[in-house]
Parts: sequence; structure tokens; C-alpha cells
Amino acid sequence: MLALCGLTLLPTPATAIESPQLTGSLRSLNLASRPAPAGGLPESRLSSNSLRLTADGTAWSGWQVEAAIEHRLLWTDPGRLLPQPEQQINRRADLDHDWRHADHWTSQLQIDRLSLRKRFAKLDLTIGRQAFGFGRILLFSPLDLVLPFAPEALDKETRNGIDAVRTTAHYSLDGQLGGLLIWGDRVRHNSLLATWSDNRGGVDLLAVAGRLRSRPVVGFGLAGSLGSLGLKGEVALYQGQRTSRPDGDLHDRFAIGAMEGWYRFASGITLVAQYLYNGPGVGTPADHPRAALSAPLREGLTFLLGRHYLLLAPSYEPHPLATLQGLLIWNLEDDSALFRPSMILNLHDNLDLELFWTGVVGGKPRPSAPGFPSTPTSEFGLRGANAGLWIRYFF
Repeated sequence: MLALCGLTLLPTPATAIESPQLTGSLRSLNLASRPAPAGGLPESRLSSNSLRLTADGTAWSGWQVEAAIEHRLLWTDPGRLLPQPEQQINRRADLDHDWRHADHWTSQLQIDRLSLRKRFAKLDLTIGRQAFGFGRILLFSPLDLVLPFAPEALDKETRNGIDAVRTTAHYSLDGQLGGLLIWGDRVRHNSLLATWSDNRGGVDLLAVAGRLRSRPVVGFGLAGSLGSLGLKGEVALYQGQRTSRPDGDLHDRFAIGAMEGWYRFASGITLVAQYLYNGPGVGTPADHPRAALSAPLREGLTFLLGRHYLLLAPSYEPHPLATLQGLLIWNLEDDSALFRPSMILNLHDNLDLELFWTGVVGGKPRPSAPGFPSTPTSEFGLRGANAGLWIRYFF
């Protein structure tokens, strides 16, 4: 019902758009989780359901308009399992509204896109709330530094909007120079970045430099192939900020880098493999609580606590309407791992069902003296297993 009320906001931008194209999606994620060890999250159930509507079209003088509104309804058992969502770090304008309905139900209505775009000769200009992604690596891209997806994220199709002004200059068939100014939720979270991409001899070349939420950053990447083997490499180098504060960066300088390979075997199995160096992390599990409270984790710059990882993502299509997938995230320092087998079924046109199970292996936390928190001995040993289904319908 709240989603239907939210639709009344859509005609405002839509009526100003000539011949708007209206699209949308319905999504439902339903999850049952086992309790995490040593006082973590209890045994729980969750149902997250969202309705998203998007309008695209031409407004005036050739300006292209994109507007999107999304309503999310969340049920949890036990109640109040998750905190109310906070304003996103890459957004200055607060265009969200949150409700709590008793203990078990919460909902949020947000404007996720609201932007104007126009092309002047070889220059593109986009103003407003928009999506932005950079980098070529699939599993976790170090150059996708503004708002990266978590490596275990189920939904990598819809990227949250950011409040920004973006320019892109095209100087050849593949060459692009870009500039991005982001207004964060506070002044020190503003970002100013320059980007470059080109293709030389069949190899994609990438570079980014500037300030990301007060941190100086520079990054480089390339993507190409050797025969049927796809290869990609990316690295981003940061100058740490506020390192003396518990909620700042842990290191004066740190890097996030990755190498990824893609290969399709004759059997039809496709394998993506990645080595990831996670510089914002720490070398010993006992320091994981410090890493979890640090700025890179709180800002979503990274999602992992250690430093060295192997990621594997095999997939196989036994039938045109069914795909088997897997994901492994292995912490090479403490030998803990997260693994997730899944199956995606195409039930009808634009209707998919994904069934998955997430398991973890790793040392459990070591008990401490009474009244003191336990000591972690591995990263993924802190988590509990879960299973669920995810339904997606696009219209």
C-alpha cells in the first residue's frame, strides 16, 4: 500500500518528459539464517520486498531525464533485527522517508534517480542523482571506488544513485576523459575524481585520480585476453586520513589491488578467478574488530577484514532456462571461507527465481574472561550460515 502511495511522486517528473519510457521491477528476497557464534546475530528470518519504477525520456532542448523511485518493505523475525537505514554517504539531498511498523515491519521510500543529461558535440554532461561505476573486474573491482558492490552481493544489476555532476569527453572511437564531482552527506565526504579510459591494441586501459571523501587516490587498470583466456588487473592507491581516530583509516597509506581471469571450458563450465589484496584490512584476526569499525568498512569502500583473498565464481548452464552458479571467498591468511552454491531458474518472460545456500568455514571466536568480548580467530568463522530464495520480475 505504501508503494502505491509512492507512485504519486512519479507523475511529477514523468509529466515533464516527452513520451516517457516507463519500466520497473518487483523483487523479493527471503532468507533464513542460523545464529552466528559468540553473541553474533541470532537465528533469524528476513523478507525484503521492493517495487522500483523508472521513467526516461526527453524534457526540453535535448535534455534527457531519468527518474526512479523505489519502495522497500522489510520484515524480520526477531523484530527490530536491523537498524533503520541511514542517509547514504554519497548523497547530499535527503530524499528518503522511513517508517517502522510495530517491531517486525519497516519500510523505506526513496528517489534513487533524478538527473538531467545532455550531449554537446563530444561532451556528455549529467547533473543530479545518477548511477556511476568504473572498473572492469567482475567479482570485486578496486577501481569501482565510489560505490562498489560487495563481492557476495546477490543483486549487481541495480546500482544506487549518487548526487553528482559528471562530464565525459569523447576524443576517439574508444577514448574517454571524465570528471566527477560528488556531494556527500557532509563536506568531508565530497569527492572530486578524473577518469580516463581507452582501448589500445585490443586492451582496455583505465585510470582514475583525485580525492575520494578527503583521501587522495590514484588508480590504474587494464583488461584484455590471451586467446580464450580473459585477463584483468586493477590497483587503487590511497592516502589514509584521520588515522588517529578509531573511526578513521587504519593505515597512513593503503592499496586495493586485484588480478582476475575468465575462462570457458569445453564442457561449458565458465570460471572466474580473482586474487584480491585488501589493503584497508588487517593481518591478524584479533584486529578484525578494529577493521570493522574503520572508515573504509563504514563507508563501503571495502567489505572484507583481512588482506589476502582468493575468489572463485564457476557457472554452468545445464538447460537454457537453468543456470548453476557458485561463489567462494577464501581468506588466505586465516583459512576461513564463505561459499555459496545457487541455481537460477527462468520461470517466465522476465521472471527469475534464484535458490541459494551460504555456508562458512573457519575458526570460532576464542572465549575471553567473563565480562570481556571473545577474541576472533578467523573472519568467516564469525558468521552464520543461511539459505534463501530471490524472485525478480522486470516489466
